[in-house]
Amino acid sequence: MAQNAAMSNQAPERMSFDGLLRWATTPPQAYVVYLICVVLVGGVSFYVGTFKPKHTPGMPPAPAAATAPPSK
Repeated sequence: MAQNAAMSNQAPERMSFDGLLRWATTPPQAYVVYLICVVLVGGVSFYVGTFKPKHTPGMPPAPAAATAPPSK
């Protein structure tokens, strides 16, 4: 068999985003990609939920009279 010299010295084609998306949406890989996304979303949600809110020191609470309706 004769080899095609022009084909033998070409670099392998790099996978583009379109090719990666097509690969990740085929059935066997899609299940794994879905589970990885669920775990990442759950982990990030848990991590963000552990943050303590920043309170400004010296900020007095709102007066109760300002939020109560006027009495008759």
